[in-house]
Amino acid sequence: MRQMTITEKILAKHAGLKEVAPGELINARVDIALGNDITAPIAISEFRKIGAKKVFNRNKVVLVPDHFTPNKDIKSAAQVKILREFAKEQQLKYYFEGGDVGVEHASSEKG
Repeated sequence: MRQMTITEKILAKHAGLKEVAPGELINARVDIALGNDITAPIAISEFRKIGAKKVFNRNKVVLVPDHFTPNKDIKSAAQVKILREFAKEQQLKYYFEGGDVGVEHASSEKG
């Protein structure tokens, strides 16, 4: 067995495999699915397109409005509204309204 990176070890464990390799397609158990005001509206649209009715686990889907907090215009407010309504519809345990939490991620770039 070759030496795996920590990422490969985590993926292998979550896929129920002894080993994974770069480029290999796997089916891994998800600990948490995080979406923000950029990515989640796209995912929600695809969720609806496939006819899904419920998320896989309402305690493991996290939505964080982050990029447009506060909303800079009507379009960004509409993006956040999609998250808010989906979180309510799906009864997500972890939906964080803008201003109630810190940022989802931050860049380490110096400018």
